[in-house]
Amino acid sequence: MPEGPEIKRAADQIAKAIVLRPISSIFFAFPHLKLYETLLQGHQITAVQTKGKAMLIRFDNQLSIYSHNQLYGKWLIRPLHDYPRTNRQLRLAIHADKKSALLYSASEIELLDDVAIAHHPFLSKLGPDLLDESTTVAQVVERFLSQRFRRRGLVSLLLDQHFLCGLGNYLRSEVLFVGRVSPSFRPLDCKAEQILKLSEAAIAVTRQSYRSNGITNDLQLAQSLKAAGKSRRDYRHYVFGRESQPCYVCGTSIVKATLAGRRLYYCPQCQSVEEMR
Repeated sequence: MPEGPEIKRAADQIAKAIVLRPISSIFFAFPHLKLYETLLQGHQITAVQTKGKAMLIRFDNQLSIYSHNQLYGKWLIRPLHDYPRTNRQLRLAIHADKKSALLYSASEIELLDDVAIAHHPFLSKLGPDLLDESTTVAQVVERFLSQRFRRRGLVSLLLDQHFLCGLGNYLRSEVLFVGRVSPSFRPLDCKAEQILKLSEAAIAVTRQSYRSNGITNDLQLAQSLKAAGKSRRDYRHYVFGRESQPCYVCGTSIVKATLAGRRLYYCPQCQSVEEMR
């Protein structure tokens, strides 16, 4: 599933291609949305915004297209009406003057006004967005320490979009590693300095991933590994996807586990329970 950084980069590409350009036509695959094709034609998109893994494409008539890619959704920007050869199902197409924004395979698409957005059952319950520049470390610390979340295991908590939105599976492993926190811990088990470091990591790793096209490893190290001929999968992350390979910090073999129903990777030395006591 695309995570917050991937959705925000897609939003940037969509905005660059079609924002403030007259919409020549729109296609919705879902029958209940067909009536909006004519209603939106000729209007302009004023902004493309994200909230975690959700996207809002805002029009100048106060309507917005809400979409969530779920597991398989994928945006493509193409020359006008130039459709790729693919087995994916086209769900939404927005055609401007020179470019088309195409959404494939997504199953969650809605048309909303501002009132509906404010009361949306998913959007209205999301936690702070780690890619929102107004989200601070202090706010994230407060979330970890709140009565609502402090007793939950970190491995499930970091995937809960009601806690913090934008995190997903690879970011979960990377945030825990950069924060030097054991996957077996709850916020309640952490010292104050560990909560602070984990909160800093949640923001820093997520924002670096957005800025660097998905690289969560130390950027200088990633660049040197790339220059040495290593593949992207070898230099992209500190621990995620690196089972049995040496930790870039201490050399210990990275361990893969299945926790909260998803694969997770960690360094048993850098994230040792005993080291954290």
